[in-house]
Amino acid sequence: MQTKCKLDCLEVRELLRIFAHRLNEVKMEVKKEVNEHSHEEVNELKLKYIRVSVVLVIAILVLIGCSQVKERPQYLMEGVWTLQYRVYPGGGRAELSENEEAHGLIYDGDSMAYVCRLIRTPSGLVMTPIERGSVTVVNKGGGEILYLEGNNPRPLTMIDDTTMTIQRHGVKYGYHRAEDIWQEWGDDMRDIVAGDTATVDKEPTNYVFSVKERQQENTIHWLIYTMIVILLLVAHYVITNQRSKRRLKAQLQQIREEHEERPLSVRQAMEAEEERFFASDEYGALVKRMAEGQPLKMEEWTNVEQLLKTVYPGFTTQLRNLYPMSELEYQVCLLVKLRIIPTDIASVLARDVSTISTVRSRLYKKVFGSKGGAREWDEFVLSIGA
Repeated sequence: MQTKCKLDCLEVRELLRIFAHRLNEVKMEVKKEVNEHSHEEVNELKLKYIRVSVVLVIAILVLIGCSQVKERPQYLMEGVWTLQYRVYPGGGRAELSENEEAHGLIYDGDSMAYVCRLIRTPSGLVMTPIERGSVTVVNKGGGEILYLEGNNPRPLTMIDDTTMTIQRHGVKYGYHRAEDIWQEWGDDMRDIVAGDTATVDKEPTNYVFSVKERQQENTIHWLIYTMIVILLLVAHYVITNQRSKRRLKAQLQQIREEHEERPLSVRQAMEAEEERFFASDEYGALVKRMAEGQPLKMEEWTNVEQLLKTVYPGFTTQLRNLYPMSELEYQVCLLVKLRIIPTDIASVLARDVSTISTVRSRLYKKVFGSKGGAREWDEFVLSIGA
């Protein structure tokens, strides 16, 4: 069962008023606090304003969609029915061809019927309203249906959901429910025939329903919704990007503070450990292997990580937290930290030297949000991790 929204115009208007009021409060808050807060706090307020704006746009779309959904009861007869055949009292049967002008009935609920002529064309449909009449449809259950046209009872048989017969003056009229027509133009047809047949002694008017025009309308609606979705995605990207930049800035600030607050004795001990490591036979063997361009196996990369942790305990954690790196980017950073020269890095990773340089410069731009070279990225990698 499909659940539909039930919102009238007053409810929609009140909800939109509440959202707009909240948006204006946030806007005034941003203006008021600009001169009283730091740059970072002001940016946070601006992002808050953007987030509320995005929520408001989504709410407007949802509410408009809900307000346009008019829940109608499920009527037995509602829709377009086209005459398919006649069965005469003597047993004769007359079929209507697809190209023949069709006699149609348009039921608005189970109380009003409109008689019209329907002609299908390659480009759509032509409808000519003729008259309107009141009907009464009472489903008694068990397949028994009471059907009156005006005050005249007419034997009606529902063969299935799409086929029925109505008997008038001894002649049975077989109708087929034209679901495709109703789905495509039902609301427009109902409005047109209701207005057209309300005028007495009016000359018949032909109304053309164009498939091309409907397709154009659907395309325009699709484009509008696509643009809205794109705008929402852009807003989401901006918010997410700003959050990432703030998080990264906080991490870099924390790294700098840890370096600055570290006692002199600790710094000297770490420098001594670095010197011991880079002078060790273990490191020399690793550099020699790198110079020979021998690729590392998976377990050997794990060993490299463990080796770095003995000298730089926080390096891999800080590196992983900076940016969601690919495996190649991460391995390049490990080798840079080990002070392996770019040509040897390229050999070990089976890449061109230019590729390794590009990886490093792109990492700098991704992390810092500004253009920088491979050398600047190397200097940053060498400065973290203690």
